[in-house]
Amino acid sequence: MQMITKALSKYVAGLEYGHLPPRVINMTRVAVMDWMGSVLAGSQQEPARIAAGVVRKEGGNPQSTMIGFGEKTSVSRAALVNGVSSHILEMDDLHKDSILHPAAPIISAAAAMAESENSDGKRFITGVVAGYEAGIRIAEAISPSHYYYWHTTGTCGTFGAAAAAANIASLNEEETLNAMGSAGTQAAGLWEFLQDGAMSKHLHPGKAAMNGILSVVFAREGFTGARKILEGEKGFFKAMAAEIDESKIVQGLGEEYKILGNSYKIYPSCRHTHGIVDLAVELAEEGINIDDIVKIDVKTYNVAKDIVGNPRPQTPFEAKFSLRFCLARALMDGKLVLESFDHNAINDPKVKELMSRCTVDDDPQISALYPASWSSRIEVALRNGQVLKKETGYPKGDPENPATENELKLKFKRLALLTVDEKRVGEIMDNLENLEQMDNISSLLF
Repeated sequence: MQMITKALSKYVAGLEYGHLPPRVINMTRVAVMDWMGSVLAGSQQEPARIAAGVVRKEGGNPQSTMIGFGEKTSVSRAALVNGVSSHILEMDDLHKDSILHPAAPIISAAAAMAESENSDGKRFITGVVAGYEAGIRIAEAISPSHYYYWHTTGTCGTFGAAAAAANIASLNEEETLNAMGSAGTQAAGLWEFLQDGAMSKHLHPGKAAMNGILSVVFAREGFTGARKILEGEKGFFKAMAAEIDESKIVQGLGEEYKILGNSYKIYPSCRHTHGIVDLAVELAEEGINIDDIVKIDVKTYNVAKDIVGNPRPQTPFEAKFSLRFCLARALMDGKLVLESFDHNAINDPKVKELMSRCTVDDDPQISALYPASWSSRIEVALRNGQVLKKETGYPKGDPENPATENELKLKFKRLALLTVDEKRVGEIMDNLENLEQMDNISSLLF
């Protein structure tokens, strides 16, 4: 068995800005912009306010910014709060093959570490890329079996956060190896929160970012970690997944960049709902009359049925994880936006009645394509006997069905304006456009 953890740590420690192709640099700018919009908007939500309040009470040396709060705290606690904020509205990015939301844990850690280190834009970009490479590759190696119990964003995101912070802090190969060992032993995040609609989901990327930072600052002081945390007999792979493909860790490492396969969300709901929402929006745009619908049959992959199968959501969070609700709301409104998940929208008798006409089942053929393709099919039976059929292999925002950079800029502006004024939004946009030329990224973050 090859030394997988060592090989990955060597790559992370050695990655430099000059290694990065222009496409990778540009996509990293897009990823940072997308993350920033989610952090700013998410900071106004209750889980983020709780996290910031706890940190404020505990105190911390003013090293890094809690974005959206205009305050500084210690580097690890800033990463915690920003990681929580960035995942609340379900608008953060996704890498579909790994089933990982990389930005929330990885960029949250990278930004906090870069600010505390007075890093320039090039170092920050390089750290983000290193984090995406590590987190995504580890997640690909254990997906999809790992995903049944474990929220990949919390588990594999911890490795990605550590890799990003290690690169930014200029750890050498040995120190990075120790940091990865400490990250792996802290990697956690269980799906049980779905049963209660609990805030634990938002804690996952926050703790992943925080634990990644702690792993790095400990390693820099000489703290050792498991040298084979991934491949060891009692390591991450054997403990956390029934099916493992270790080759995905090093295959194409240094030649292919995982950030280029990133997906970006258009709707503020769990990504497993997005294929069906795309189809519902199409039907609405074609003029379907809701009153003419007798029955709606949805066919999807088994993981989607498991994660977003909630037939009776009671809260905004539960509604974001209810395929039936997202489908019904999109059919009725021709869109799915933040306002689609307020309490009035959830308790609308019309949407509940439309949901009652909907069935959701997994299809073995569709399931076999997952996670390379998050496919869905819909059949809508009308009162006149007509059956409307639509299917999609790739939701809007996937690399195979991309959102344009302009669409993502508009998304960022809509989210950012929930927290800051137009002048500040313009300043952030200018900084993002010239990220690699920034002498110090601090001005981007507050």
